Amino acid sequence: MEEQQLIAGLRAKDRKTTEYLYEKYSRALFGVVSRIIFDKDLAEEVFHDSFVKIIQKINSYDESKGRLYTWMANICRNSAIDKTRSKEISQSNKTNTIDDFVYGFESNSDTLDHVNGIGVKELMNDLNEDQHFIIEHIYFKGYTHSEISEEFDIPLGTVKSRVRAAIQVLKKNIDSI
Repeated sequence: MEEQQLIAGLRAKDRKTTEYLYEKYSRALFGVVSRIIFDKDLAEEVFHDSFVKIIQKINSYDESKGRLYTWMANICRNSAIDKTRSKEISQSNKTNTIDDFVYGFESNSDTLDHVNGIGVKELMNDLNEDQHFIIEHIYFKGYTHSEISEEFDIPLGTVKSRVRAAIQVLKKNIDSI
C-alpha cells in the first residue's frame, strides 16, 4: 500500500488500513519505544497507547512536514519519554534501596565479582551520614536535587553542597585505590 493510500485509509477510519498499518509498522514502532523503556510490559503498554494516539490524531498529520513513519515514530518516542518522566515511574524507581541496587546485580547475573571489585559499599561507608543519605537518594533511588530538598525539607543549596562534598570524598577514595 502506498503512503498516500495509507493516510487516506486511516483518515477514513478504514479497519483494513488500520490492520495493515499495525501489521507493517508495529515492530518498528515498538522498537522505538523499547529503546527508551526497557521493561517489556510497560513498553508494550506505551506502544499500544501510542498506536491508538496515531489512529486518533491522523488528521493532524501534515504531509509537508515529513513522512508518515517519522511522524508515527515521533509519537511513540515522545510517549515513551513522557512515561519515563511520569510520577508512576519516578516513584517506582525510588522504592529500591542501595542494598537492592548493589545486591540486585548478584542475583541477576555473574557480576558479583565486578561489584565487589569496585567496592561500592566500602566507598559509601567513608561518607558521613548526611553525604551518604544524599548520594543514596540521588544516585540509587532516583531523586533529583529539588525532590530531596522538598521532601526532606533540606535547603537546595545544602543538598548541592553535600553532593559536591560527597563526590570529593568518593573521588579521593577512588584515587587512593
